[in-house]
Amino acid sequence: MSYQNKTYVAFDGDNDMQYYRIMTAWKENDKIDFDFHNAHDLNSARDTSTEESIKAQLRERMANSKQMILLVGKNTKYLRRFVPWEIELARKKDIPIIIVNLNGKRYYDENLCPSTAKGWVYTMNVPFKMKIIKYALDSFPDRYYANKGKEEYKDHRYFYKDSVYEELGI
Repeated sequence: MSYQNKTYVAFDGDNDMQYYRIMTAWKENDKIDFDFHNAHDLNSARDTSTEESIKAQLRERMANSKQMILLVGKNTKYLRRFVPWEIELARKKDIPIIIVNLNGKRYYDENLCPSTAKGWVYTMNVPFKMKIIKYALDSFPDRYYANKGKEEYKDHRYFYKDSVYEELGI
């Protein structure tokens, strides 16, 4: 049995890689208070691999993850291969999902989110800003597990109130 302490990051590798790279740069910078245990460090799925071998590596990453970040850009909704599959796998494994909107919106953006993201019981939506992503990584998984079975949390796509952003200086 693996120890689930990683953060699984799903994104459009063709168009949104720079945002993933920014997150890893924040993590590596000792002067920035941003850290996460990156599930991508477990193995390296290569574009030259077969689809099944890539999925096997992604399953290993997910098996070691306690939460997932879904970076949502302008083309994410049109992806049909890996991202929808990753979303479904996270749902099956009951992993909390933090949807990070690359367009800066603080709430669920139906125009950009993949259709597989609809109907989740409980997700958190934030813009691509370091402080709010860190806040979500630090607080949302515990909130998710404490509230996921409660009726008032069913079929909701949550976002933080303005007061949280103000408190963080955003």
